[in-house]
Amino acid sequence: MSNDTVPDTADGAPLPPQVAVVIPYYQKRPGILGKAVRSALAQQGAGPSVVMVVDDASPVPARAELADLMAQQPGRIVLLEQANGGPAAARNCGLQALPAGIDYIAFLDSDDEWTPGHLARALLALEQGYDFYFADHYQLHQTVSAFRRAGRIDVGRHPALAGAPGLHAYRGDMFDQILMGNIIGTSTVVYRRAAHAALRFREEYVYAGEDYLFWLELSRRTTRIAFSAECECTYGEGVNIFAGSGWGTESSLLRLHHEIKYKKALPRLFELSPAQRRANRGAVRGLRRSFVADLLHRLMHRRPIAGAVLQQQWRTDPQTFLYSLPLATLIALGR
Repeated sequence: MSNDTVPDTADGAPLPPQVAVVIPYYQKRPGILGKAVRSALAQQGAGPSVVMVVDDASPVPARAELADLMAQQPGRIVLLEQANGGPAAARNCGLQALPAGIDYIAFLDSDDEWTPGHLARALLALEQGYDFYFADHYQLHQTVSAFRRAGRIDVGRHPALAGAPGLHAYRGDMFDQILMGNIIGTSTVVYRRAAHAALRFREEYVYAGEDYLFWLELSRRTTRIAFSAECECTYGEGVNIFAGSGWGTESSLLRLHHEIKYKKALPRLFELSPAQRRANRGAVRGLRRSFVADLLHRLMHRRPIAGAVLQQQWRTDPQTFLYSLPLATLIALGR
């Protein structure tokens, strides 16, 4: 029997699809991880066969956070521990350690929580021949769903699927959709393992773009994509470089640096259309302007500037500094 073969039950009936959940973990406050894991274990009808938690050298260790749950669910929670490498490296660690027989892989961030029917709805769609599934969700501190807030997907244009209300087959160019206005939330993704077993996150993109690049790769490999228009996940407030990272904050320059790095990588990693290239160049110009504005803000308010981030930015995009004087002049003039 091959590693990806699912055995039959004793009466000859095939086992239900086997799902693994991969949770990268790095938090500074206790009590967060348990909520995410419990939401995964509480799935109705189609619960995961294993939950892979990857402790990315978290200041609050996962082992202490999960002690009770692991005792209650022996063998169902697998804890992996590694030196800090960021969310991409942590997810890759989980993917590399998946047990044999897993049919589908689901992602869940350690500060997010699924609704009880998330995996059952995902499998209803995927078992109809789809490779890749995502769902609407509530972003941090929001009461209006991500799909409605962004307005980037007209649900009525996508054919309904059988099995449950709100399930749809995605019709359109998902690659372009992600580039022009991503609609995929990481903690809602479930995908077929067999077709994409070798796919991994790019670990060099630590704080921006590593998940988008993964979805772009998936959308190049398959057009069999399904989604749910119902909210199936609520994002929580844990460690997040994007939260509260306005001008002058500790993480704002680093966030902008990694966004520029991701945007500049796209034409190198993928064949883009002329329109996509133009849009990407415009996005890079906008991020450069924000980077310079952040530097000005820091100088004006006598805030510290991390030299290491400036060195990284020079290696990634020297144009930021070549254009800094005219950009600073335009910003000062309010243009």
